[in-house]
Amino acid sequence: MQFANIKYEFSPFMPQEALLAEAYTHGVSLPEPVHSTIKGDPGALLVAAQDCNGSFENIPVKRKKGPAPRLTEPELCRVCGDRASGYHYNVLSCEGCKGFFRRSITKNAAYKCKYGGKCEMDMYMRRKCQECRLRKCREVGMLEECLLSEDQIKAKRLRRQSTDPASPAAAATPTLPAKMSPEQSDIVEQLLKAQREVLHPSKEDVEKVTPWPNDSDQSKEAAEARFSHFTDLTILGVQAIVEFSKRIPGFLRLTREDQIVLLKSSAIEILVLDVARRYDEKMDMLYFWNGLPYSRHNFKHAGLTELVNPMYDFSKRIRNVHIDDTAYAILASIIVLSPDRADVSDHKTVEKMQEVFLETLQAYIKTTMPSDRLLLPRILMKLTDLRAINNTHCEQLLALKVENHKIPPLLSEIWDVPQ
Repeated sequence: MQFANIKYEFSPFMPQEALLAEAYTHGVSLPEPVHSTIKGDPGALLVAAQDCNGSFENIPVKRKKGPAPRLTEPELCRVCGDRASGYHYNVLSCEGCKGFFRRSITKNAAYKCKYGGKCEMDMYMRRKCQECRLRKCREVGMLEECLLSEDQIKAKRLRRQSTDPASPAAAATPTLPAKMSPEQSDIVEQLLKAQREVLHPSKEDVEKVTPWPNDSDQSKEAAEARFSHFTDLTILGVQAIVEFSKRIPGFLRLTREDQIVLLKSSAIEILVLDVARRYDEKMDMLYFWNGLPYSRHNFKHAGLTELVNPMYDFSKRIRNVHIDDTAYAILASIIVLSPDRADVSDHKTVEKMQEVFLETLQAYIKTTMPSDRLLLPRILMKLTDLRAINNTHCEQLLALKVENHKIPPLLSEIWDVPQ
């Protein structure tokens, strides 16, 4: 199972104000020496170009007013030799190779070379051999981790339109009606009904969860009981998410293979989002479906050390975003119907379905909270945080396997943990 690591690209030719604004918008921290240099007034400005491994390369740019001078020699694409338009996915490349790499990765394209797999890539051969072109993209350093997900691209577009209403993109965006359409209202009604009936475990199921041992008990058996307690709660949550997903309008029309892929890859994100909504900031505790609070200490003593801080930090951040039951039900559907998940076969169908729920969420927010124009972008950007937690969850599963923790069969199947 593959998950995208989210990174942002900064052009080395960005003005200092734009660089700082872009870094602030995306929550990216610039290194202190560079940051202080930008804020100061030295003879030369150092801008930071961040690659996907977190390293920084200082590029000197003279600080002059007016348009940037033309280069005596154009910079060339490292893939095909065409004129480069900038750094894309960690490599200086042209617009053509940039788009080719993105399409190939997002669609999980499989190419086959007709000439033995050793084509020399240039502006002519890039159209003749896609396999060798993609191989060259990777050889020169293009990274899949630099691609934004479909959700992030839509959130970024919405944020730009919201912050600049005079822009052509914003002017071209049709104004949504003050009320939701009948179709959107019907979607919301179905989701809320599913949420009430199946999204949360029943009281009878919760009572079957392994009891939590006394905190003073530090024995090996107590540690195993704490781990079983959390895995039992997780199983109940996963089962509820599966039943909820079956009631998402259109979900059962997808192929069985795509249904399984979407459920496996989205389950942990919905679980974290659901628990985060019940976070008690004063006590710094999370409430699960059994109504009991859990501290960071409880998670660590159950062996779940990797997930603790990411979960609690996300829960703190989500408090600043208003997500009521209706918005949560729609957002959960958007998470399930993510077309950029690895191994999704019918990408276009899933994308069209997700678009319906994105429009429904936008209409709902515009109807209920019309004054907060940035709420939708803020909500969708939380999907980035959930993807990061998904990656951390994979690391946690690996750590548990190494430590010989017994992961229940259902969770092992959902998250592809070898027995």
